[in-house]
Amino acid sequence: MTTTTSTNIIPKKIRVIGVPLDLGQSRRGVDMGPSAVRVAGLEARLEALGHQVEDGGNVAVAIPEQKKEGDTHAKYLKEITATCTKHAELVIKTLEAGKVPLTLGGDHSVAAGTVSGVAEFYRRQNQRVGLIWIDAHTDINTPETSPSGNVHGMPLAALMGLGPSELSNIFEFSPKVKPENCVLVGVRDIDAIEKENVRRAGIGVFTMRDIDERGMRTVMEEALRMAGRGTAGYHISLDMDWIDPEDAPGVGTPVRGGATYREAHLELADEMR
Repeated sequence: MTTTTSTNIIPKKIRVIGVPLDLGQSRRGVDMGPSAVRVAGLEARLEALGHQVEDGGNVAVAIPEQKKEGDTHAKYLKEITATCTKHAELVIKTLEAGKVPLTLGGDHSVAAGTVSGVAEFYRRQNQRVGLIWIDAHTDINTPETSPSGNVHGMPLAALMGLGPSELSNIFEFSPKVKPENCVLVGVRDIDAIEKENVRRAGIGVFTMRDIDERGMRTVMEEALRMAGRGTAGYHISLDMDWIDPEDAPGVGTPVRGGATYREAHLELADEMR
């Protein structure tokens, strides 16, 4: 059997980083995500595209049964912040080595670590980055607004400097991304108070209705322009619950009406161009 490399894809050196974090939500099992993706053949598929792949292993994560959840408005915040800080430091080392960090979660609170690391790396070079947040949810709750106290609903709020302060202040600067360079794509399940937080943060939003009415290609082209305006590049954070549960059932918070398998491929192809 032979494989071919697409001429549209620039070969990169990629370091895979697993973050089996499940402290941010109450449905167990998402900690198996990094292993599941690896077993499914991630490295071989990336290499078939012409990339050089190195597996950087997993970031150590606390076990919930061995810890107290702490503040019920932000459960396990201390442990999540510690994991995200270690993760962010590993992301910086990966970028310093000239490699692209590819993080496998874990619940979406891991993004607070990934984006913090990318933003800090470029801040040291007096540059900033954009952020494309692809998710069924906005993840912009705070401890004051969250109905569950689960931190997986707060990472974007932390990155925008809205709190919780422990996550917001990783590397002691905030916000990690300017609002005009932050874009939500594919959201369809938003708490009422989150809508106000989105407006307060001033970030761009494309709902599933926008995708239905305008098409995936148009939405992604506009999102890429917004995230890339005046930045060194953009970070992509993708929650699998963005995809419809008919195609991706193995997520912690499934929401009907998401992207199809084909739309997901088109969206990722747009980002890789």
